[in-house]
Amino acid sequence: MVTYENFKKRFKLLASKNKHLIVNTLSNIFTMRLIGNKTHGDLAEIGMVEFINQFMYDYKSIHVGKDKFRAKEHEEDILIIDEITKTSLPVSLKAYGDGPLQLSTDSDQILFPYLEAQGKDITDNGHINRIFKSKEFEGFNAINIMPLIYNEKNQKCNIMIFDHNKAKNDTSRIVYVNKNQRFDFDTQSVISGMGRKHPIFVFVNSSGKYICEVRYGGASANALQRGLWTHTKNALLYFDSMTNGWIDYSHNLTLVKLFSLALNSSETGHKIVNEILQKDIDRLKTF
Repeated sequence: MVTYENFKKRFKLLASKNKHLIVNTLSNIFTMRLIGNKTHGDLAEIGMVEFINQFMYDYKSIHVGKDKFRAKEHEEDILIIDEITKTSLPVSLKAYGDGPLQLSTDSDQILFPYLEAQGKDITDNGHINRIFKSKEFEGFNAINIMPLIYNEKNQKCNIMIFDHNKAKNDTSRIVYVNKNQRFDFDTQSVISGMGRKHPIFVFVNSSGKYICEVRYGGASANALQRGLWTHTKNALLYFDSMTNGWIDYSHNLTLVKLFSLALNSSETGHKIVNEILQKDIDRLKTF
């Protein structure tokens, strides 16, 4: 049976032995931000699907985001299939800057109301364990997420996987932070802090370090104001890099020109270009 852990190990091995392949693909994906700030997210899905199909010989992938998983009850965008066992693994692919990262939209709006009923400063280990074992939190690590993280200023990127199990095991405190407040990690207390429009619950480890947070889940909250979130800079202990650390990327202006031409050319021309591009990909495989 295909598991996300096995896929991650295989991906990391490929990235370490053939770094040029992942650098090339991620550079092209993040170049799409030159076209539009939201463009790269959708193109990242089809780009990573093709990356798996071209370079990971024991796996194949299908882009199902627009066909099957856009219903509210699903968050996955691609399907990864083990070519040996023929079993499949749904994955949610996200492209985010190196800051706040949404791990789950909590579309049913159950996480925050449930935590509200548990208390505003939960420190008892038994209570915390019961929270993670509750029906409301059964989806805490049920979604396989592949975040493509970028730092546009420094043109660095990373594929960072949040370790949900480590997060659960390390959580020693869950504290409520109301709007116009923030959690001060120096004093380990909630203090006034302007700017927050909705309350959150912050998850903290025994050293007082940030792990993740659950944002307000009421009807007036939008997708960016609810669900399970973490922060790629503040929770580095809870991420595993599939690219074996940060890698430099560069913009490919020729690719932008290619898109411009492709949108104004015929399918006949596209077929010719596809053949040329496949030959180039085959060349990359021989490096």
